[in-house]
Amino acid sequence: MAEFFSFLAPLIADFVYYRQASGRWNDSHRGNLARFDRHCAARFPGAASLSQDMVDTWCRQRVGETGASCRTRAAAVVAFVRYMRERSLTDVADPALPPWERSAYVPHPFTEAELGRFFAACDALPGGGNDERRSRRITVPVFFRLLYSSGIRTTEARLLRTRDVNLEEGTLDIRRSKGPDQHHVALHPSMAGLMGRYDQAISALRPGRSYFFPARRDSFHTAAWVQANFRELWDGVNAAHATPYELRHHYAVANINQWTGQGLDFGARLLYLSKSMGHTALESTRRYYSLVPALGGIMEDLAGPGFDEIVPEPCDA
Repeated sequence: MAEFFSFLAPLIADFVYYRQASGRWNDSHRGNLARFDRHCAARFPGAASLSQDMVDTWCRQRVGETGASCRTRAAAVVAFVRYMRERSLTDVADPALPPWERSAYVPHPFTEAELGRFFAACDALPGGGNDERRSRRITVPVFFRLLYSSGIRTTEARLLRTRDVNLEEGTLDIRRSKGPDQHHVALHPSMAGLMGRYDQAISALRPGRSYFFPARRDSFHTAAWVQANFRELWDGVNAAHATPYELRHHYAVANINQWTGQGLDFGARLLYLSKSMGHTALESTRRYYSLVPALGGIMEDLAGPGFDEIVPEPCDA
């Protein structure tokens, strides 16, 4: 791979190939691996093996960098070090990273009116013209409705392959997610029907495509594509700021809101929601309770001191 130049280049290339072959590759890691490679070449020009100092000096939190940003930047290098260690190619330990910080961020609380205007704008995209315009016209309304109705991550939707969409059963097989864990998502019947009609329409434009939402040259859409389309359509009809990822938050909160007044059979509901959203631990799902104060108060009143044992404090992972 031409973007890697240090003595680590062949090993990094092998690591990338391994992660791609196993379906665990995150393309956002490529840039940080390339920067780590240049860091090693510039600061350790005579080195012939990976050292703890190389990893620690790259992964150390920088001035003005948040803990979350540091962990995100270091994630690719940490994964590479573990890959090397598992194959007895190094004894370098994981770097010390800043602890997870509880975020004060509160997602935008979508209103029905805002969502109605947004999806109407999606549906009003002009058709005609070249294949790119026609593809955008039929893809954008379905893509954002999938985020809204299923709670999957924007990355999961972008990287969704046609072979992982079972329209007959109405399920998605999410292979490429935030972590290595694979999970399954059941679609609402109306969403499954919409995706079936989309599949027929897009197949006429992109026959034999690999990705369910295809971009040029049989590739997938970029994060910038998602952001640009959302910004254009949302900002054109709504004044409040929102992001595409917040449709996932809305899905969680809307589901939790439905639990009020339905008894305390929340164990199975919590587990289902957690698995559907691809959380690796129930603790990750619990943070959404802070966005639904009515339910949180009801559960805490009824469960008393046992509430925190049943649903422990979240870690922002």
